Amino acid sequence: MKWPFIDTSRVVVHGWSGGGAMTLNLLLRYPEIYKTGIAVAAVTDQHFYDNIYTERYMGLPQENEADYKEASPITFAGNLRGNLLYMHGTGDDNVHYKNAEVLINEFIKKGKLFQFMPYPNRTHGISEGAGTKEHLNATFIKFLREHCPPGAR
Repeated sequence: MKWPFIDTSRVVVHGWSGGGAMTLNLLLRYPEIYKTGIAVAAVTDQHFYDNIYTERYMGLPQENEADYKEASPITFAGNLRGNLLYMHGTGDDNVHYKNAEVLINEFIKKGKLFQFMPYPNRTHGISEGAGTKEHLNATFIKFLREHCPPGAR
């Protein structure tokens, strides 16, 4: 081990939006390294994101289908081995909620267990409604305490 002071079983990756997509890609493409993650409002299939951004960097899907597939976490859903908490607002105005639904269905089809927290009628920032931020934070912390408890090894 390169760094004996790091407990690799307790390294957590987290991201929101594009960072959520990166979190999913890390967990699903490298499950032997990344064992716990929290993804929020993630792009799960590049075909579903805003074309003004996606096509600027990836070109048109019909001209670059292989890269769209390779960049989409849903492609690797069958690789989930660790602990995943996925959170998404059903009224997301940036990353459409369809991203959550297709990923969930793929996990179900592949028999993968994970935790999911939808936030009804919340947008991309999941901040609307009384108690929402507190609930999101409490859910986040509970998941971390369960799967990556504090303290020395």
